[in-house]
Amino acid sequence: MTTTGAHEEAEGLTTRGFWWWRRRRSVVLDVGLAVVSALECAFEGIRFADSARLPMALGVVFGVLVGSVLLLRRRWPMAVVLVSVAVTPAEMGVLLAIVGLYTLAASDAPRRIIGALAGMSLVGTLIVVFVRTRQDVSGVDIDSARWYIPLIAVFMALSMSLPPVLLGLYVGARRRLMESLRERADSLEQELSLLADRAEQRAEWARTEERTRIAREMHDVVAHRVSLMVVHAAALQAVALKDPQKAVKNAALVGDMGRQALTELREMLGVLRAGEQQAARKVADAGSGADRSTVPLASVGVAAAAAAAAAADDGPGMEDIEALVGQSRDAGMVVELAVHGVTRAYAPEVEQTAYRVVQEALTNVHKHAAGAKVMVRLAHREAEIAMQVENGPSYGAADAGLPSGGNGLVGMRERVLALGGVFVSGETDAGGFRVSAVLPYRDAA
Repeated sequence: MTTTGAHEEAEGLTTRGFWWWRRRRSVVLDVGLAVVSALECAFEGIRFADSARLPMALGVVFGVLVGSVLLLRRRWPMAVVLVSVAVTPAEMGVLLAIVGLYTLAASDAPRRIIGALAGMSLVGTLIVVFVRTRQDVSGVDIDSARWYIPLIAVFMALSMSLPPVLLGLYVGARRRLMESLRERADSLEQELSLLADRAEQRAEWARTEERTRIAREMHDVVAHRVSLMVVHAAALQAVALKDPQKAVKNAALVGDMGRQALTELREMLGVLRAGEQQAARKVADAGSGADRSTVPLASVGVAAAAAAAAAADDGPGMEDIEALVGQSRDAGMVVELAVHGVTRAYAPEVEQTAYRVVQEALTNVHKHAAGAKVMVRLAHREAEIAMQVENGPSYGAADAGLPSGGNGLVGMRERVLALGGVFVSGETDAGGFRVSAVLPYRDAA
């Protein structure tokens, strides 16, 4: 079991135990209050039966029944208050009235109902106290002693009605506030869980995008250089004995291609290592002073992608396409380059994508159409840059024997579509193949 699972289970047991204890405590409290109220009303029922000339047993039974109503205070607090108001003329149910008013004020009953019932209880208590006090002092001959009767009645009525109502209102408001805070905490926990799930999805998306980008870069870098190396090696093998000088030249070209491939691979690995170091620093910063097992998932894979994007400025651009075409010419390909429009600077990602499209198209010609004539066209337009690489049929020329995984066209399409461009490829009517791409203009920042 994980630490989190054990904590949640312990918390659940604690919550269930606390609920059971709170429920038992409430039952004990209600039963105790009902017993005390029943005893009080029973003694007061004896006095009421005596004044009403009723059997004492009837007064006791009536008092016990009235006091036992307090058991229903949590379920029907309004009924408890109404019963206390009804028995106020019998001068019984003091505890019943106080506890009933408190419970009613602490409940979720509307304020107007609480005010109305509290007012009824106040008026009833005021009248009973006033009448009872006046009866008690009726035998006093001094008239000046009667002035304090209304004051006593008001004081007694307020002291029996106002404190329980105010205390109940405070307790009810506090309970509702705690429930609101608890609901808000639960909602916040759900939102945090949802954000964590989204962060997990974003991190997985970033890792997938990074793997795709690495695969695309590896394919573009390695496939083109190795294809040229294979072509030069085949030419070297063919002319090794017939033309030693040409063989030396081809050997030098093979070495140059190999060194360039190693240089580009080294640069790519440097970018990846820089991204890994940046991600490691983020993980270390996030984990310092906290649990090392809880690391933001969004930091995984994103740093490498950011470092790769920052290194895009150092990649090949439009000015390198002429050298790229020259390398294919040196490998024996008949290729022409035509540039239309005024050359200008584009955003690094646009220039790099244009270069990679031309590079991959020439690589495919080396692989599948050895000996075919190739035409490379670049058109600088007002709002876009267009490129087209078209080759004719190979006319039975020997295949270079290079393997193909079918990822070249997919990678070109992904690059172009990622920038909002258009990519089209397919065979021509003459039996050749054409690759066309249009990229929207983005100014170099």
